[in-house]
Amino acid sequence: MATPEALFSSMVRSGRTTYFVDVKVAKNGQKYLTIAENGLEDGDKKSRATVRVFKESIDQFRQAVDEAVAAVNN
Repeated sequence: MATPEALFSSMVRSGRTTYFVDVKVAKNGQKYLTIAENGLEDGDKKSRATVRVFKESIDQFRQAVDEAVAAVNN
């Protein structure tokens, strides 16, 4: 299955981990957010995890992230 091309893409490096934040378009034409984490585990084994957030949940997801950031910064 082909991966949809990103409309927006940003990359953040943090040590042995790289985060990718992308906006893509689903087959039904709806935009969605992906947050992917690529990293190296013990023994240099590669790992990848991806979260997809669809438009109907994006405001709630953003609020939760904003609250989490505030908790980290306190």
